[in-house]
Amino acid sequence: MYSGNIAMRDAFGDALAEIGAKDERIVVLTADLTDAIKVGKFKEQFPDRFYQMGIKESDMIGTAAGMAIDGQIPFTSTFAIFTASLANQAIRVNVAYNQANVKIATSHGGVCVGADGATHQAFEDVALMRMIPGMTIIVPCDANEAYKATVAAAKLDGPVYLRFGRIPTPVVTAASDPFEIGKARTIRGGKDVAIIAMGAMLPIALEAASTLAEEGIEANVVNMHTIKPLDEEEIIRNAKTCGCIVTVEEHTVLGGLGGAVAEVLAKNHPTPMGMVGVQDTFGESGEPQEILEKYHLTVADIIEQVRLVLKQKP
Repeated sequence: MYSGNIAMRDAFGDALAEIGAKDERIVVLTADLTDAIKVGKFKEQFPDRFYQMGIKESDMIGTAAGMAIDGQIPFTSTFAIFTASLANQAIRVNVAYNQANVKIATSHGGVCVGADGATHQAFEDVALMRMIPGMTIIVPCDANEAYKATVAAAKLDGPVYLRFGRIPTPVVTAASDPFEIGKARTIRGGKDVAIIAMGAMLPIALEAASTLAEEGIEANVVNMHTIKPLDEEEIIRNAKTCGCIVTVEEHTVLGGLGGAVAEVLAKNHPTPMGMVGVQDTFGESGEPQEILEKYHLTVADIIEQVRLVLKQKP
């Protein structure tokens, strides 16, 4: 399907146009960001099912909820920070409270929005969506998975939050790889430590695992593409098999993947654990690689956390 370096938002746009051709219930709404989140292809093919809402995120969400109650399958589209923050109340009351079948698709998740800076960097969006009852949260790791996640979200009855990145990232999964909402996948096997990653950090986690292997440390790398419902069985299995875990996310460690995994371990199988993610801070402008280094989201940072948790193993 895809290979090389591809932006997940591009794959989302492709998938949206394809499923739109198969199901007339699919409609798309955007808040003045047709090109930025790549919904232009759907607009060109199905102009009568495309709605430009202007810079009115809450209105867009409310309208989508009404459409869903009427039997349509709306996909809303804007930046992650605008959805999770500006439209949070509308998502909570209009969508989630009614269990409306709305798919909330977002781009520019995480730190890699570059020069757009702190106001546009969504560090906390997954945490905000996790707190909303009944919300399914999917964070694909690459373009192939973004395509599959879009298709799967359309088939799932109920609200879904989809988080895509802005910049091209390495494709590390194959078109033939299975994708099931709520089921994590092991991408690389190992028994010394489990690295559980979400989204665009998965390729970086795989690179860290390769470097660790050169030192004789075998890491089991898990793609946790669904943050809610979380694959608790896979987390517990990795805790028992490897004895220590490191989570990796392009998101705050407060309430994100790291927090979610810690909750599972605390209740079921206390295990030495490290977290690679953004700390309690806002972002800033800069080139994506500079931002990753600034907020300690690199291969070296993952390796450092692995070494720390290995020392804590019983």
